[in-house]
Amino acid sequence: MDKPLKTYPTIACCGLDCGLCPRFYTVGPSRCPGCVGPNFFNKHPTCSFITCCVKKKGLEVCGQCSEFPCPKFKSEEEYLQWEGSSSYPSPKKIPSNLNFIKKHGIEKFILQQKKRINLLETMLKDFDDGRSRSFFCRAACLLSLADLTNSLDKATHKIKTAQIRQNDVKNKAKILKEIINEIALKERVELFKKK
Repeated sequence: MDKPLKTYPTIACCGLDCGLCPRFYTVGPSRCPGCVGPNFFNKHPTCSFITCCVKKKGLEVCGQCSEFPCPKFKSEEEYLQWEGSSSYPSPKKIPSNLNFIKKHGIEKFILQQKKRINLLETMLKDFDDGRSRSFFCRAACLLSLADLTNSLDKATHKIKTAQIRQNDVKNKAKILKEIINEIALKERVELFKKK
């Protein structure tokens, strides 16, 4: 078996948070293994970021490259304006993810990302009503760790106080989403464009 090309498929070469993507948590053949994760090339064509960063330079992410940021990247303002899709992680975090890695190293980034992934996995396990995965993934990507932790703590307290049954996932999801939306509004974090 060939040696994996990347150690951390939860962060894309280009800086997307693959570990916070709804498709990373999909069950079945449409599940994405993350950037150059197991079986990646059977599901996805390669991209210019993977070709340059991983295949040519042997790096995990572009933030480790001495030439970063190169012309492949948009301006930070363009990323902040770019909406992307609810089926993928927000591109708004690309510049901050890669700049963090450039400054502090990939290991420190992965430690922070693992905390986000753990919080997201708790949301998906305990609060997903079958319609909230993209919402929770986007929140895990865009809100601070403190806001995510506080949201879960407040929701758990409210559920316990209101004596909502643990298997009443619909009401649990509603409570957590309301709390997250409240925090996002207060912090001016746009989780989804209003239609």
